[in-house]
Amino acid sequence: MTNPYLISRERFIAAAPADIFEVLATPALHSVIDGSGTVKGVQARGPERLSLGARFGMEMSMKLDYKVLNTVCEFEEQRRIGWRHFNGHVWRYLLEPATGPDGSPGTRVTEQFDARKVRTRLLLRLAGFLKRHPLSIEKTLERLDHHLTGPLAA
Repeated sequence: MTNPYLISRERFIAAAPADIFEVLATPALHSVIDGSGTVKGVQARGPERLSLGARFGMEMSMKLDYKVLNTVCEFEEQRRIGWRHFNGHVWRYLLEPATGPDGSPGTRVTEQFDARKVRTRLLLRLAGFLKRHPLSIEKTLERLDHHLTGPLAA
């Protein structure tokens, strides 16, 4: 049985886990890969690279501009990174070495929005987040892929 408060999507990206993890662990790049259109930029006083327990702020906009402070709650170098903010839901990325359909090496990237432990889950549902997040996650994974493998990738 699926839980509506755990939204998960995956994508094969033809890049090494280490390269993908560097993007995810760099808050300044979150607005570049964000598929929701809500992440506008990183706040200046946070770390350049994330680690377990690190706190970092993001400039956000969803009809109104606001700021959110996140705390890294899951961190396994090149494998897993996740952060949460005051409401307690977790944005998580899982990286697993994989082989593409053409046999090329790469990474299976899974992005998850996990609100299973949030007390205000009903508010998330009423606000429409659970309906919007699947498409936003798919767009984020597409943008992450393009950032790493597109024509302008290093």
